[in-house]
Amino acid sequence: MANERRKGILQRLKGQKRTVEAEMSFFDHLNELRGHLIRSVIAVFIFTGIAFYFKEFIFDKIILGPKNLDFWTYQMMCRLAETFNFKDFCIEKINFIIMNTAIAGQFTIHITTSIYAGIIIAFPYFVWEMWRFIKPALHDTERKSSTGIVTITSLLFITGVLFGYFLIVPLTITFLGSYTVSDEIINQITLDSYIGTISTLTLGCGITFELPIVIYFLSKIGMMTPEYMRKNRRYAIVLILIVSAFITPSPDVLTQLIVATPLFLLFEISIYVSAWVVKKRKQAELDFFNS
Repeated sequence: MANERRKGILQRLKGQKRTVEAEMSFFDHLNELRGHLIRSVIAVFIFTGIAFYFKEFIFDKIILGPKNLDFWTYQMMCRLAETFNFKDFCIEKINFIIMNTAIAGQFTIHITTSIYAGIIIAFPYFVWEMWRFIKPALHDTERKSSTGIVTITSLLFITGVLFGYFLIVPLTITFLGSYTVSDEIINQITLDSYIGTISTLTLGCGITFELPIVIYFLSKIGMMTPEYMRKNRRYAIVLILIVSAFITPSPDVLTQLIVATPLFLLFEISIYVSAWVVKKRKQAELDFFNS
């Protein structure tokens, strides 16, 4: 009897302890999330400061790189045009100039560009911090199936940024920057417009390339299935072609297909990712009922 009473008291104490822990867990998680976010913001500030210091390299080599004919993309396009006899594919002139119209414009753009660079460089660290926050709440099987998620997410983002910078940005600025309705009108692009175009396209491509990761988590919670994606593949192709036509204003069909191909591959990869997640989830449910 004494042992049973002791066990009963211990169980009640454990239950009370669990109740207190449950009540405190929400605020504990908020504090923990705040710590991860603060460290991520600090990382952005550090890389922003580094980018601010290396002003000449950031602007002359990176920001203004797509405006120069010796840019890597233009050289490759001219080589392809020479090899396959696509004369219109070679960029031989970039017919616009960049100007500053505000007294504090260049200083403001310097700060803004440094922040963009800080966000891009610190993105892998941000993903790692978020993974450290989410990981303790996952089961062992979920942790094993999510191994390498930080590396894959970071690689997809970096690949998207490079894709946007080396392909989308040059094609966009050469077409829009050189487009004229009359020979008497000279294109003088403001600095903030030029920077805004480059940053939007680059970051946009980086985020777009995270599609397989988004599908992974949507499939995890049951909101996406491979059957649904396969069924609506034709609509996805039309949407991809529309997006590629939008982000590459050039009327050249070959250019739009070059842009659309990686997006279509991302969609196909996402289907396989969704199928893998659904298969794993069904196997886990089967093992649970059989145990």
